[in-house]
Amino acid sequence: MEQPPLGAIVLTGGTAVRLDGADKASLEVGGRTLLDRALANLPDCRDVVVVGPEVHTDRPVTFRLEDPPFGGPAAGLIAGLGGFPFRPERVAVLAVDLPYVTPATWERLAAAYARDGAVLVDADGRRQPLCGLYATASLARSGGDGAQGSSMRALLADLDLVEVAAVGAEARDVDTWADVRDLRESAQD
Repeated sequence: MEQPPLGAIVLTGGTAVRLDGADKASLEVGGRTLLDRALANLPDCRDVVVVGPEVHTDRPVTFRLEDPPFGGPAAGLIAGLGGFPFRPERVAVLAVDLPYVTPATWERLAAAYARDGAVLVDADGRRQPLCGLYATASLARSGGDGAQGSSMRALLADLDLVEVAAVGAEARDVDTWADVRDLRESAQD
């Protein structure tokens, strides 16, 4: 059966307070920025929207900014949905600071996808909503067409999502300089 059209949104915004305000998207690991790593590991899709300041990438993308600036991931997701030249039926959402997500992660999410989507779950059973496949109609129904100021938890609360267990460090994000160091060390292995 043919999969419905897929788009992708990469969220790069945020204040990175624990990284002294560093631009996470531009941090280099193994000679590549976190943004280029994220873009390389996305599932195959027609269009990619990056929500954050425009920077050079290895892949053609559309850049958007959330309104208000630094409005959080839900505002970023809403801005990203408005950046597609077409409204995809499904959207892969990934935060740039989840560098352990691989194509295999997306394959498992796609295989589990049902109802309103599929979301990665960490080893403690917590959802990682910034790595998931979502039905865009479901996001719109839950307020994704304009729920500014909403949290990701509120935006996704009424969605019937399949939970997919993370393998290894997939759900681990990069929030501190120690996390960056660990990522750089693992990239050398």
